[in-house]
Amino acid sequence: MTGLLLHKPRAEIVADRVAIIDIGSNSIRLVVYQGAARLPAILFNEKVMAGLGRALGETGAIDDAALAVARGALARFALLAREMQVSELRVVATAAVRDASNGGELLDAAHALGLKVELLSGEEEATASGLGVLSGIPDADGIVGDLGGGSLELVRVVAGTVTDRVSFPLGVLRLGAIRARGKGMLEKRVGKLIEEAGWKGRGKDLPFYLVGGSWRALARLDMHLTGYLLPVIHQYPLTAARVIELKSTLREISKGELRGIPNMSSARLPTLEDGAALLGAVLKHLGATDTLVSAYGLREGLLFARLSAEQRLEDPLIAAARDEGQRLGRFAEHGDLLDAWIAPLFAQEGAESARIRHAACLLADVGWQANPDFRAERGAEIALHGNWVGIDSAGRAVLAQALHTALGGGEAPEVFAHLAAPEALARAVRWGLAIRLGQRLSGGVAGPLKRSRLALDRKSLWLVLEPRDAKLYGEAVEKRHRALAEAMGREAALEA
Repeated sequence: MTGLLLHKPRAEIVADRVAIIDIGSNSIRLVVYQGAARLPAILFNEKVMAGLGRALGETGAIDDAALAVARGALARFALLAREMQVSELRVVATAAVRDASNGGELLDAAHALGLKVELLSGEEEATASGLGVLSGIPDADGIVGDLGGGSLELVRVVAGTVTDRVSFPLGVLRLGAIRARGKGMLEKRVGKLIEEAGWKGRGKDLPFYLVGGSWRALARLDMHLTGYLLPVIHQYPLTAARVIELKSTLREISKGELRGIPNMSSARLPTLEDGAALLGAVLKHLGATDTLVSAYGLREGLLFARLSAEQRLEDPLIAAARDEGQRLGRFAEHGDLLDAWIAPLFAQEGAESARIRHAACLLADVGWQANPDFRAERGAEIALHGNWVGIDSAGRAVLAQALHTALGGGEAPEVFAHLAAPEALARAVRWGLAIRLGQRLSGGVAGPLKRSRLALDRKSLWLVLEPRDAKLYGEAVEKRHRALAEAMGREAALEA
């Protein structure tokens, strides 16, 4: 995560609630956010599958039933936003409303509810999707594919910015009609559009970032079939070869089994096969072989676009961990102090290790309110299943191991070893022991950490205290000092 600001002392907090109503071609959604400006927490999230783009391919218009559902959803969401005292409400509409001959009817209905709708162009939609991926994967360097109900956007992202963008009328609700024209028609259509737009082969040696509910559902299917142990969709990988296998699987798997997949939206089931067919064709004509799922897309991109240049450079993992640590921990500044205090022991580690270690320090106190027998489990659960971005599954396991150790856990859960390499987990154990020593020495307050330091030489791991703090080196501190020194192949040494 090069170029990011890792050590901002305190997360900038947005006290007000910000909300987005996203009128998409397949669903209409209200999301309410509050929290750190760089990565606000989701307070509320609800979608209604209106299917506005369902009839576009045949009639060019939104059908009456979809309009009725949409009006009801907008009325509910407008009222909820008022009741939640949202300070800023942004309402955006995309391909279906943009392309439908009667899209104005829905805009008029929204206006009657007091909602001002921004009708995004295809280019604006693509830009927001690209920024959304960059918000959650800051070092993304590849092509974003955002599959909506009415359109497919392709976006080149590199060096923290959006460059080329293109929008195609290949939304998932349009694909059935294209495929019904005959075998191979979808692939021919995709190939023609991509070649005419000048994008043929542009995905070679680049990752393809998947955005959109239908493609995320495809990833959830793969998680289920492979028994993947971490049910977190963000940055889940799929190869082009695996997409082809999933296309075949979808022709054989029963609807009942699909409905039984955890976190699989039943509304996405009818579009799974079409979504897989489109993805296979897009990857083929772009020349891409590897994909990563992004849980962040258009809505997060709209939030990201509001930030200053400095805020965009904040590391999203560190911003979110700091916010979580301040809310759940006892001492707001303790995480950053701990990180600085233990850092000299790990000076040879790379930048990626340093940022995950920093996150562990910021989260080191999140388990204090739990039952003492379950604090380690609580820390591991937060690391594995928290709403983090800018970190992959292996990084989550390393973070979980550090917190599990810091909070006094014994034998690590088996899932850690399935997700991360042994040497990375061993390193995380050392971080956890160092955090554990710092917390015991200081009691969680700032002064003792500011007045002491750790140092390594070939033989010893030194804890250096000022003379006035010598009595802080009690039995429990000495025990943790020895444990850390042993884990680092040294002897514990004290200077006071």
